[in-house]
Amino acid sequence: MSASTPPPAAVTVELDVPARMRDGVTLRANVYRPSGTGPWPTLLARLPYRKDDPRLMSFWLDPIEAARHGFMVVVQDTRGRFASEGEWLPFRYEREDGYDTVEWAARLPGSNGRVGMYGPSYFGNTQWLAAIEQPPSLASISPACTWSEPLDGLLARGGALEFGVSLHWGLETGAGHVALKVEGSDEERARAVGAVLDDYDRLAAGRGYEHLPAHESTVVSRHGVPDLGSLRMATEPDVPAWCRVAGQHERVTVPSFHIGGWYDIFLQGTLDNYVAMAALGRPSRLLVGPWGHEPEALSDPIGELRFGIRAGALGVPAHPHGDVTGEQLAWHRRYLTPDAAPQQEPDETPVRIFVMGRNEWRDERAWPLERAREERWFLGAGGDLLPGAARDGDEPTTFVYDPADPVPTVGGHVVLKPTVPSGPFDQAGVEAREDVCVFTSEPLREELEVTGRVRVVLHAESSAPSTDWVARLCDVHPDGRSFNLCDGILRVVEGADAPRRVEIDLWSTSNVFLAGHRLRVHVTSSSFPRWDRNLNTGDQRDARFEVARQRIHHDAERPSYIELPVVAS
Repeated sequence: MSASTPPPAAVTVELDVPARMRDGVTLRANVYRPSGTGPWPTLLARLPYRKDDPRLMSFWLDPIEAARHGFMVVVQDTRGRFASEGEWLPFRYEREDGYDTVEWAARLPGSNGRVGMYGPSYFGNTQWLAAIEQPPSLASISPACTWSEPLDGLLARGGALEFGVSLHWGLETGAGHVALKVEGSDEERARAVGAVLDDYDRLAAGRGYEHLPAHESTVVSRHGVPDLGSLRMATEPDVPAWCRVAGQHERVTVPSFHIGGWYDIFLQGTLDNYVAMAALGRPSRLLVGPWGHEPEALSDPIGELRFGIRAGALGVPAHPHGDVTGEQLAWHRRYLTPDAAPQQEPDETPVRIFVMGRNEWRDERAWPLERAREERWFLGAGGDLLPGAARDGDEPTTFVYDPADPVPTVGGHVVLKPTVPSGPFDQAGVEAREDVCVFTSEPLREELEVTGRVRVVLHAESSAPSTDWVARLCDVHPDGRSFNLCDGILRVVEGADAPRRVEIDLWSTSNVFLAGHRLRVHVTSSSFPRWDRNLNTGDQRDARFEVARQRIHHDAERPSYIELPVVAS
C-alpha cells in the first residue's frame, strides 16, 4: 500500500445480509465496514465461489484491507450459490441481479451512495453484466482477467471447445452445489459430494477427458450440476449471449480499470475490453503482468520462470499506489469519492505492462502500441524460421495427427490445475513428438521486442475434410530450454482437404527475445485437454475418428509465416 493512503482503522463484519431481487429471490452478502459512521465509498463483489472463503477474499483485493482504508465492502454469493437462494445456472441471472444488488448496496447504512465493483474471472464478468444494465449508483468497475467474447477464450477458441476448463470448473463448483441441493440423509449427501470429488481427482490425474463425443461428456452432468457452458451450448445456443460483453461496450458508461496476465486464459478479452472502452472515450486504465489465472500464478516464480519479485501482483509496491490492491483502491477512490472526479486530469500513460525477458514494468500511452511494426518470419523446410522472405522451392513439411494420441497441453493460458498449471514451461517433451513441427531461428545478435498481437498464417491442407491447426510462439534460451509465450487454434470445419490459407490468432504478448536467444514456432493439430480433439471426420457429434495426414507449404508462392509486432529498441 502507498504511504499516502489513510491510516488503517478497525473493521466490523455483518454476515449474510439479505438482498431481495426483483423476482423475490433473496441473495446474501457479507458487509465489511470501517469504524465510525461513514458515509463510505462502497465496493461490491458478486461471486459464485463462496463469499466466506478467506483464500478467495484476498484474491486481487482483500475486503478487510479495503475496509481498513476507508471503503465499505459488500461480498455477495450469486444466485443459487451457498447462502443465496434461487437456481444455480452460470451467468443466466447476473445482469438483473447485478443491477438490483448495486442499487441495494448503495442504500445500505454507511454507504455514500456510490458503488464500485471489483473481482476477477466470473466476478469480473458480473461487473460487466451489471454495468451493461446501467444501474444509476454504479460509478466504477475494475474487472480482472475476464473475457469479452465468450467464444474466444471462455467457451471456445477458434471454433474448438475450451474443453478442459469446462470439466475442471464444473466439478470444482459442483461439489458445493451438490452439498447444498442433494436431499436426504447426511450420509447420502456425503456420498454425492464424494462422487464429485472422485471425478475431480480423476481429472487431476489426467483421466476423465477421454469421452467421445466431447460435448456429451457425462463427467459433470451425471452429478446434476452445470458445466461452464462449453458442453451446454450444444443444446442451449443462448448460453454465450448470457455472458457476452463484446458488442455492448457502448452501454457501459462508467470508468473501467482492466487487469490481466500474459498467461491468463482470458488475456485477449481483457485487452479487447480495454481497447473498446478507450475508443469510446471512457476513462480507462490497463495493467498487465506476467500472470496466469490461478492465485499461485500471481507471484514469482510463474510457471518455470523467474520474473523477479516486482512481478508479483500482491504485497509488492511495484506501482505508483503500491501493489494491485493499492492501484484498485486508488482507482475506485477517484470515482467513488464525491469531490475527487472533477479534480482528475486524463492519464497520459493509462497502460502499464510487464515486459517479459527484460522483466520490467513500462508505462504506455495506448494499447496496441502505436510504434509496433509488423514483421514476418517465414517457416522453412528443415525447421528453419527466417526473417525476410520465404525460400523458393522449399518442399512441404508433413506430419500425422491421430486423435487417439493428441499433443498434451503443457503450461500456457489454462485453468487446468493441478492437471496442467498455467504459465511458461519448457516445451521439450512436446517438441520431441513427431506430430509437432518445430521451426527455429538462428540465435539473435541483438534483442528483439515483440509486444502486441501475434498471428500465424499457414498455407496448408489435410487428408481429412475437417481438422485443427495449432500454432505456438516460444522463446528458446541459450541453454536450449524452450518456453511458451502464446498460442492459438483454428478449426477448419469443412474443406480442410483442399489447399487453403489458414490464419491462427495467437492473441498477444510482450516479450524481449534477448541476444543469444532464438525464436521458435510450433505447428501441430491438437493441445489436449485444453481444447477438444478434432475427430477429422467433419462430425464432432459422433465418437468415430480418423487419422489425418497434414501438409504445410512454405515456398514463395504458398508461404507460411508468423507475423510479429516488433518494437524498436
